[in-house]
Amino acid sequence: MQVSESFRIAVSTLRAHKVRSLLTVLGTVIGVMSVVTIVSIIEGMNKYVSEKLVSEGSNTFFVDQFGLITDYEEYLKALKRKVLTLDDARALERLSPSIEVAGAVSGSNKDVRYKSRQASGVGVVGVDEGYEFVQAMDVESGRLLSREDVQRRRPSCVIGADVVRRLFSGIDPLGKEIRVGRHTFRIVGVGEKKGSLLGQSQDSYVMIPITSFQKSFGSRSPVTLVAKAKDQASLDLAQDEARAILRARRKVPFSKPDDFAMMSSETFMELYKRFTSTAYLVTVGIAAISLVVGGIVIMNIMLVSVIERTKEIGIRKAVGARSGEIMVQFLIESLLLSGLGGITGVLFGVVIALFISNVTPLPATIRLWAIIMGLAVACGVGTFFGIYPAARAAKQNPIEALRYE
Repeated sequence: MQVSESFRIAVSTLRAHKVRSLLTVLGTVIGVMSVVTIVSIIEGMNKYVSEKLVSEGSNTFFVDQFGLITDYEEYLKALKRKVLTLDDARALERLSPSIEVAGAVSGSNKDVRYKSRQASGVGVVGVDEGYEFVQAMDVESGRLLSREDVQRRRPSCVIGADVVRRLFSGIDPLGKEIRVGRHTFRIVGVGEKKGSLLGQSQDSYVMIPITSFQKSFGSRSPVTLVAKAKDQASLDLAQDEARAILRARRKVPFSKPDDFAMMSSETFMELYKRFTSTAYLVTVGIAAISLVVGGIVIMNIMLVSVIERTKEIGIRKAVGARSGEIMVQFLIESLLLSGLGGITGVLFGVVIALFISNVTPLPATIRLWAIIMGLAVACGVGTFFGIYPAARAAKQNPIEALRYE
């Protein structure tokens, strides 16, 4: 019997038992669907976050009091550290040959008002001179904050596109005065629209000189130093120089660890990848359980099929079919079941990933290797769990099979 004939018989058998075939492949569908959906979302997030971090500057790094802390005891220790200051930023820019520009930033959330309109929970950011060069900022209208704004503690501000939308719909905001908390600031610029990052708006801010921020909201607010190396190649050297300068200024003994934290885009990316690797492991676990269950179901259904078709097997052997041909026929049926489950799972996975991408902030990127992997695993499950039923069918004694009722 040719393979094409075995395939035709397998198709006709599955058509004759549509509901049973559908229920048989359900576990495979769920497993493959889970893999394709989660991989597409995680790959989309990886691409999205990488692009955002690169846009922020691959040769930029940050220094603050806390860093990325995931342990409560470490947080308590960090609370005892000395705060960073504007003078620290000036020292980095002055003493480090590898740093092109350095500044400081501090922030808080405040209610912002213009006449009777109010925007709650707006990020108020105090920035140092040169901040726009470190963070590659620009404005759609007006100007950025200047050195004179910082040095003279002017009540000037640059607002984001979301603040414009919420407070100045149909009104030119330039030159207008807004209330930030209990203090008044004059708008000198509107920041270039940045969009959102994983559903969080990057345009809901009021940017003021850091000297004005400390004057209005307290000089003890935490300060983060922001520095830009001359190029990507000198980033590590710039960080080493910054570490040496800060340790000397803060009189940290040689035997003691840093009393500050240093972070770059690579730091955030590594933390993010550790998080997504956990999601990968959970996905693999779910998919493995679903595929094993699906494989066991396929094996049981194929065993039932062997019993139901015992007489058919006996007739085929009686007219000359070899054991190998019988085995191939049942393997093809098992492979066809798992293959259909794999294709259906891929289609559902792609549709669900695109749906999530369209209705939520989570991005999705469909990877060809994920589709191929899903189909290959599904077919492998069908082959593995189909061997025993196929071998059992092939070993049937034709005389006993013909007498089976």
